[in-house]
Amino acid sequence: MTMKKLLALLFAGSTVFSIQSMAAEPSAVPEPPDIPPPVVSGESLEPDVTIIKKEEGTLYEYRVNGLLYMVKVVPQLGPPYYMLDRDGDGEFDSRGSDPTNVSVPQWVLFRW
Repeated sequence: MTMKKLLALLFAGSTVFSIQSMAAEPSAVPEPPDIPPPVVSGESLEPDVTIIKKEEGTLYEYRVNGLLYMVKVVPQLGPPYYMLDRDGDGEFDSRGSDPTNVSVPQWVLFRW
């Protein structure tokens, strides 16, 4: 029975100390950091998109600073897919005999 009284006393004591610490003066809130200035440069941050419509489908060419880096192909039949420029030279590389230099078409499976 003394163990129950001891546990009750410890619980009550810890509650009193926690209430006292909560009632203490809160520490001052620090000043927020300075907001950095907006980025200003001559480069456009968004890609330029050129839409080319053909009988077989539609091509969307994505360029940044005049360099072609991606083409979205939307065929008349079938799902759209993407082709990427891996080297950054503006031309899509052929696979050739090197199996590590693969340019795989990419489909969008989920979008939200």
